[in-house]
Amino acid sequence: MVRLRQPGLLLGEWACLGALGAGKLHGFAIAKRMAIEGDIGRVWTLSRPLTYRALSTLTDMALIRPAGEEPGTAGPNRTLLVLTPKGRASLRGWLRSPVDHPREVRTDLLLKIVIADSMGVSREQLIERQLAAFESHRGIRLAEMIPGPDGVIDPVAQWRFEFAEAAVRFLKSLA
Repeated sequence: MVRLRQPGLLLGEWACLGALGAGKLHGFAIAKRMAIEGDIGRVWTLSRPLTYRALSTLTDMALIRPAGEEPGTAGPNRTLLVLTPKGRASLRGWLRSPVDHPREVRTDLLLKIVIADSMGVSREQLIERQLAAFESHRGIRLAEMIPGPDGVIDPVAQWRFEFAEAAVRFLKSLA
């Protein structure tokens, strides 16, 4: 059954697509990368069943395809998967696009950086775009910091401002 969806992928699906960015892998190897102790799982964890569901979705969307088999260690042969040209183009586009909000730094942006590093793709362009995107919203965040009539700054506005400033410092340290 083909699942109809809006354009775009869930973050776990991007993570699985990114796991294939460096080359062929079978589902079990991808699931290991998604586990909490895996390189991608340190940022975004997926259980094995959710990893296989994501891989099925990516196959249905023609973003990945089977590319042979290799012997399993304790069972049947394992199907190797690779990115399709459409999948590679989608992944590269996603890796270059900044996140919309500072709250997405911990998940989406960090995942993009980890995947780019694992693929040997430069993160410089992503960081530059991300800094520019955050800078364009800086005035709005500063305006939210104006104390109310009672002289108190809204704690949510203060949290957003401080978190965004920390995100900018983090990105500059990576640049």
